[in-house]
Amino acid sequence: MPIPEYILVIASSGRLLAQAAKNVGLKPLVIDIFVDRDTQQYAEAFKQVSSLSEQQLVPVVDYFIQRYGVRHFIYGSGFEYYPESLRYLDNKLIVLGNSIDTFLRLQDKSDFFSSLDKLSIPYPEVCFVPPNNQAVWLVKPMQGQGGLGIQRYNPKHQADTPVYWQKFQAGTQHSVLFLADGKNAQVIGFNTQWTIDLGEGQEFIFSGIISSCDLLDEHKERITDWLDELVCEFRLKGINSLDFIQADEMVFVLEINPRPSASMQLYDADLIIWHIKASQGQLTDYALSNKGYTGYQIVYAQQDVMISEAFKWPDGCMDLPEFGVTCRTGQPVCSIIAHQKQAHLVINELQIKQLNLIKGFNTHGI
Repeated sequence: MPIPEYILVIASSGRLLAQAAKNVGLKPLVIDIFVDRDTQQYAEAFKQVSSLSEQQLVPVVDYFIQRYGVRHFIYGSGFEYYPESLRYLDNKLIVLGNSIDTFLRLQDKSDFFSSLDKLSIPYPEVCFVPPNNQAVWLVKPMQGQGGLGIQRYNPKHQADTPVYWQKFQAGTQHSVLFLADGKNAQVIGFNTQWTIDLGEGQEFIFSGIISSCDLLDEHKERITDWLDELVCEFRLKGINSLDFIQADEMVFVLEINPRPSASMQLYDADLIIWHIKASQGQLTDYALSNKGYTGYQIVYAQQDVMISEAFKWPDGCMDLPEFGVTCRTGQPVCSIIAHQKQAHLVINELQIKQLNLIKGFNTHGI
């Protein structure tokens, strides 16, 4: 099947997908919540919405269909909270990525963990009623992303939204980015990721990721075998990522992100084209030409900050808010990326860039 010229990108933040599409000569039309300055730069056209609810999406989707004749869409993060919107989009356009049924099935945590049991894939113990033993448990939202809403379980606190409980597992957090065509998986890369504690109720927020992973080859082979089984079980297509924890000789699966994730930008390849082709059933043995390591990190506001027009963004910054936009304490301000020949140099560069940014915010921000 041919690669469509226009692609409608819909996500909480569409910069990643818009940039990937623009870089390979496609024309991305973007609907997102933030419409960052660089998103505007990469988009052929864009519309801002206050949420990804169906009510918000209907008029802007209709506009892009009528104005540009767009027929295909790629969804990114944010639809975990608005599954009904994906049903609407599926009736209007052709999805490039996982089917809506696959996405919704992976949001059904009972189904997901039952499937892991069936496939004999280990994961930290879960339960769907409040636990009563003395182990350390986490309470997790049924629908969530980026660690939002995950916190240590306190029996005195009652959740406002549907949740499940998972036994806390210490270890190193990893993910694997992979392509799928509904039957087979192809690993793009194994990564290490980390979180940040932004206070009560936000203890495990996604903070950054690097294309470096100290897993043994036998662990990587085991996870690759799991991916083949999971692709068949859930009929996964396009780019996906699997989050897991390494604890000594054990590896535990946490979740599947059935959409393009932040780790896409760690790899110097035409991944958006590979995503589209895999979605159409074409899975090729692609070769990556990466040399060295790449890291990506989100910079969160340590206090309320409004970026003034006098502020100059350093190289390697992205997801840039418009001048005058106020980022509240704990909210993302921007993200940064670094590439070096050695992994520890990537981490050092990210830390230095973040410190310099915070100094700049304090100087020029209000």
